[in-house]
Amino acid sequence: MSPRLVAPLLAAMLAGAASAQTPPPAPLHIPTVNGEVILPTPRDKDSYDRFGYAQVRRAGEWVYVSGVIVGRRDGEGTDVAAFKDQVRRAFRRLDASLKAAGLGFDDVVMINSFHVWQGPNFAGTRDEQFAAFAQVKAEFMTGPSPAWTAVGTTGLLADGGIVEVQMIARDPLPRR
Repeated sequence: MSPRLVAPLLAAMLAGAASAQTPPPAPLHIPTVNGEVILPTPRDKDSYDRFGYAQVRRAGEWVYVSGVIVGRRDGEGTDVAAFKDQVRRAFRRLDASLKAAGLGFDDVVMINSFHVWQGPNFAGTRDEQFAAFAQVKAEFMTGPSPAWTAVGTTGLLADGGIVEVQMIARDPLPRR
């Protein structure tokens, strides 16, 4: 290749690399006596520092994922279709939390979900909410079904919250 062509090509490649998004920060792992605290994002680190809770906590072979809110943001609808998108957003966050621990949805052995059946953020019925939640769950969790407890509640900590989802997973290869 001609030297006249190499310089512009190299400049274009460097400009593209500089403008590319920086990769997300690696999860923070804080060792504990029997495992570790795992903070997948800077937001999780901030919550850990401010409120004293871990998004993910490994204790031996067990991995606990703190509740993730399925919630409505400003401008989002309250119908079933909007709710499904909100559930997908929460399951993507749960997936990221599990991946930060080196796990996936097939490793989940227990789900606890807390549902606001009647509230301003979802316009459907209890049965419509549960069916929509279960449909989206099935998009993400295609392997062995975990145990699952779904509980009705009158409210969640987040004002826009409709459902909070907590998971417990077992790591077949416990790490320290």
